[in-house]
Amino acid sequence: MQQLTDTEADVDKNRVFELAAELFGILSTPTRLRILNALCDKEKSVSELLAEIQTTQPNLSQHLNLLYRAGVLAKRKEGTQVYYRVQSEQAVALCRTVCTQIAIELDEPGGVPNSDRLSPRRP
Repeated sequence: MQQLTDTEADVDKNRVFELAAELFGILSTPTRLRILNALCDKEKSVSELLAEIQTTQPNLSQHLNLLYRAGVLAKRKEGTQVYYRVQSEQAVALCRTVCTQIAIELDEPGGVPNSDRLSPRRP
């Protein structure tokens, strides 16, 4: 019976790692991080996001759609405008934590020991 429990634990661990990798993959592009940053405080229309994020409309729409399908963003339609907002505050908190740490490392290159760095590159 112990072996069955170990097997179940391995399956659960594997599922955790798979889902974590999926989330990191979703958050793995600078454009998606910019989108989350732009939507942290309030919902915005696609045109507002386009004015804020330097990319093409088709590219922005692709990223928004992926974030929406993943449950990171929510959307609503008002007339011809589509508005996006953060759905997963946890995903935003994760991004904010990582980006803040990397910003500290860039701002204070010698102030963060190599063993405590998240960024793999030295600025």
